[in-house]
Amino acid sequence: MTPDRDLYDLAERLGAVLVASGRRLTVAESCTGGWIAKMITDVAGSSSWFDRGFVTYSNAAKQELLGVPATLLQEHGAVSAAAVEAMASGALAATPGADLTAVTSGVAGPGGGTPDKPVGLVWIAWARRGHPAVVRCVRFDGDRESVRRESVRVALEGLIDEAERLTEG
Repeated sequence: MTPDRDLYDLAERLGAVLVASGRRLTVAESCTGGWIAKMITDVAGSSSWFDRGFVTYSNAAKQELLGVPATLLQEHGAVSAAAVEAMASGALAATPGADLTAVTSGVAGPGGGTPDKPVGLVWIAWARRGHPAVVRCVRFDGDRESVRRESVRVALEGLIDEAERLTEG
């Protein structure tokens, strides 16, 4: 089984949970560049549970599309808990029909890392409408592709967990 097959299986499982609960999803991606949305839309019928995806790679895009304050980005940077929380809130605000979101922001490499934010550091947030975001910082080893692939995997796994919480009420 290829790694992308593993990601597809996660996306398919996510869809089954969302279909069963009648819920919808949006995503906002930075370091994953649309890969989460790609895996979701690879699943036939995903239009019944996936509303939209935002690829907000630049700080300007995060501000313009998701309403992330410039001062927050200046103070904390785009690769931070504060940034992904704001991105999650913004994605849900920009997608009235969505109940759930996941967002990513990180340093995929090979360059761009700093001692405080090394290559492989990724912040991921999941949020259900009406609930505070769940934020996680992860550190992945490997090249740019493996950091991004693992970020997608963790994001999808977290979405499944959050979608299951939606069905519980």
